[in-house]
Amino acid sequence: MPIIVNIDVMLAKRKMQSKELSSRLGMTPANLSILKTGKAKGIRFETLAKICEILECEPGDILEFKK
Repeated sequence: MPIIVNIDVMLAKRKMQSKELSSRLGMTPANLSILKTGKAKGIRFETLAKICEILECEPGDILEFKK
């Protein structure tokens, strides 16, 4: 898939664990894992906005397009 999800990169930069992010998002760790590995078919803008708010970043820091 040409869309790369960089949540792990941002988590490392913010020194935050996936467990904390999933808790603050109100998402199960399993669903966050599906999103992080790029296996999700889509993401709601609401969820993306909340991730950006928590990680203090822009959507482009989380999602990347590669041919």
